[in-house]
Amino acid sequence: MSESSRTQALDDKPQWMQRKERGSFFLLQLMRRISLAFGRRLSRPVVYGIALYFLLAAPAVRKTSRSYLKRVLQRRATWGDLYRHILAFASTIHDRFYLLNDQADLFNIQVFGAGPIAEHHEKGQGLLLFGAHMGSFEVLLAHSRNNHFNSCVAMYPENARQLNRALAAINPQAIADIIPLGQIDSMLAIHHKLNHSAMVGVLADRAAGPDQYLSLPFLGAPARFPTGPFRMAAMLGQPVYFMTGRYCGGNRYEVHFEPLADFTGVARSQRDTAVRDALQQYVATLERHCKAAPYNWFNFFDFWEPAT
Repeated sequence: MSESSRTQALDDKPQWMQRKERGSFFLLQLMRRISLAFGRRLSRPVVYGIALYFLLAAPAVRKTSRSYLKRVLQRRATWGDLYRHILAFASTIHDRFYLLNDQADLFNIQVFGAGPIAEHHEKGQGLLLFGAHMGSFEVLLAHSRNNHFNSCVAMYPENARQLNRALAAINPQAIADIIPLGQIDSMLAIHHKLNHSAMVGVLADRAAGPDQYLSLPFLGAPARFPTGPFRMAAMLGQPVYFMTGRYCGGNRYEVHFEPLADFTGVARSQRDTAVRDALQQYVATLERHCKAAPYNWFNFFDFWEPAT
């Protein structure tokens, strides 16, 4: 295997899990109350102030944003670029309050590539939807609810406990539909959902704890991507689709679905090759969407940091 695609194993927590969650539960609760009491239009100016605060008061966020934007824009990022990046992130968090409160009608949501997803649903077949920390995951869930799809989310909840508590106050079912990853029975829970025709969403660009990684070209330099989600898909023998809910400014979102791989019937001896091919396709697809919507990438840590 080449240097750019060798498998690496890490036994410590990744950098993203070592960062303390910013903000406080009180502020999130206050923001929730303001948002739902005054509505999206009247409360949105607060979002601009929050984005400005993080731009000025979070040098680590500025540094990682500048590094990413330089890669994806292929030029030096300006302060305006940095602010636009952070504002997009703050906007998707603000919109969560409304999407989880069953107010998707506030948004102009365009959907692309959902035909095969609907076909799986009509046939009573489960599948895996692999996304990334890009755009809005909640707009994808809103699309599923509006189409009466049986869906749930498998995720690492450790780094967003305060936010999850605030969101649970809006819609407890949103938290109930989360399968926590990194636990002994996580695989069994996912398998159970798939057997009951559920679509299980996974953000596949990060991992927690020990995992194997492939170092693959991403926006001009090698970056580590966890193989765990794809090894899970291979073990469960499931089809995998890429998904993203891109924020387009204002109240506009685009939901995209694209086929990535089908592990149905893949022999055990072929799994490693199938996993590598699927992960390479995932990274290429993610890169394409980053270039199309550069301010939607919300991994505010050094994604290209080499393993130590």
